[in-house]
Amino acid sequence: MTRTVLTVTGRDRADFLQGLVTNDVAGLKDGLVYAALLTPQGKYLADFFLVPLEDAIGIDVDSALAPGLAQRLSMYKLRADVKIAGSDLEVTRGTGPVPEGAYPDPRHADLGWRSYAGAAGDGTDFDAIRVAHCIPETGVELGPDSYILESGFERLNGVDFRKGCYVGQEVTARMKHKTELRKGLATVTVEGPAEPGTEITRDGKPVGTLHTRAGDRAIAYLRFDRAEGEMQAGEATVTWTP
Repeated sequence: MTRTVLTVTGRDRADFLQGLVTNDVAGLKDGLVYAALLTPQGKYLADFFLVPLEDAIGIDVDSALAPGLAQRLSMYKLRADVKIAGSDLEVTRGTGPVPEGAYPDPRHADLGWRSYAGAAGDGTDFDAIRVAHCIPETGVELGPDSYILESGFERLNGVDFRKGCYVGQEVTARMKHKTELRKGLATVTVEGPAEPGTEITRDGKPVGTLHTRAGDRAIAYLRFDRAEGEMQAGEATVTWTP
């Protein structure tokens, strides 16, 4: 998937974003900040990386979501001294030693680094890494019906519960303080042919949906109360170990 880097400039840029996104903008002093913008009802609109730039904050986002994200942020601008614009920065990724000017991916150490300074990327199979650690991808596991806690954002350093208010914060906080989540993403074992998007069932009842697959492992969205024993996804057998 291609990425776009938006820029937010102006003296109010940090405070402006702090009141909107799920994570603490103060973390930019240490590198990238993974975060999301939600609807007031707590549903996912976009996930992205905030990037510390000279006299600006970058937003590294999937290119398909960039126009809508820029428009949504502009709606919230009101009288704040901020300007939202595109840029010609390119995103490259790799594993191994972090090149000069690059930043470690804050979601998981195995995801390596992200660069905005022209470092050469490599041929790492990032889908295999995502499946191994149940890390969702924009437009695949993450879509308009997603809730970030069901998608693992707390585990992936994408939400801060101490930062104060942001759009969708109330719903997210309520989900956090439930005894347990009833639905969410999990890594499952798959034996047999099954394509991403295939419905997962057990005894004829819907259990969830299969998403990214790497070998005999895959990310799935599950109803945890039904995800027991052997399940089916097309011709494949699916199992999950909590």
